[in-house]
Amino acid sequence: MPLVDMPLEELQQYRPARVEPDDFDAFWASTLAETRAHDLAATFERVDSGLRLFDVYDVTFSGFGGDRIKAWLAMPAGAAEPLPCVVEFPGYGGGRGLPHDLLLYPAAGYAHLFMDVRGQGSGWRPGHTPDRDPEGSNPQHPGFMTRGVLDPATYYYRRVAADAVRAVEAARAHPGIDPARVAVAGGSQGGAITLMVAGLVPDVAAALPDVPFLCDFKRALEQSTKDPYREIERYLKVHRDHVAQVFRTLSYVDGLNFASRASAPSLFSVALLDETCPPSTVFAAYHHYAGPKQIETYHYNGHEGGESFHAGARVRFLHELFG
Repeated sequence: MPLVDMPLEELQQYRPARVEPDDFDAFWASTLAETRAHDLAATFERVDSGLRLFDVYDVTFSGFGGDRIKAWLAMPAGAAEPLPCVVEFPGYGGGRGLPHDLLLYPAAGYAHLFMDVRGQGSGWRPGHTPDRDPEGSNPQHPGFMTRGVLDPATYYYRRVAADAVRAVEAARAHPGIDPARVAVAGGSQGGAITLMVAGLVPDVAAALPDVPFLCDFKRALEQSTKDPYREIERYLKVHRDHVAQVFRTLSYVDGLNFASRASAPSLFSVALLDETCPPSTVFAAYHHYAGPKQIETYHYNGHEGGESFHAGARVRFLHELFG
């Protein structure tokens, strides 16, 4: 398959201007204050997962609007002191799955909290957290990209970002986790959420966004040939009069704007044959990332990115960071 975007030399210089609403910081400060008005009420119910080397907990905490969000927490059994933790977010359509699905980080010696994304978890890995449609939500294209998209206050990813910030707070509430050593990670949609949290929670220890989604929206819609970005295209194909309104809402969740506020050490990944999250949009987020950063480039891969090869790179990165 030919390259679907710019040559690598141009990608390494691609730093588009950010489209940022004037009230971006006030909007997110208000969102988090509204969310934190509800008691976090994090609960950790020990479950018999059959995994003898790990302690596994069914986690529930209050996210946006006080809605109860699910997660799994897995950690090495019998850890003698508080551990570093990786809070991870799933890709589009996936949920938290089952306790034995994701054991890389606890096998490497870390606690691992894997958050459900509300309303998802029926596309590939099961989830257990419903979404609520806010009152006044607009007609939408099937999927999540246009749910509430006519107003940033009702937009789906406002709720998701607030949930993700609370996931970090839930991890920090567990006595077996060192609150000063909590990293955030995820691929595709999970990479986008990672950037959101890195921009909204200034003291996370690290950010590991892989082939992140929700970045540089105008470029993404020009270049991507796959869903989920195409959901927005199909919505605007019908609602021709909503273009400016939709792009205004999207500017509140653009990964470039969160990246510009992030300060944690980061490890990005990008794939040059990615038709879902075009590499230029990933490099755009990377170049705007304000903290220490490095990026792994996979020249012959699509949206799967570095897969197991990059999983090893993430573990090495965390080992260097946490000792």
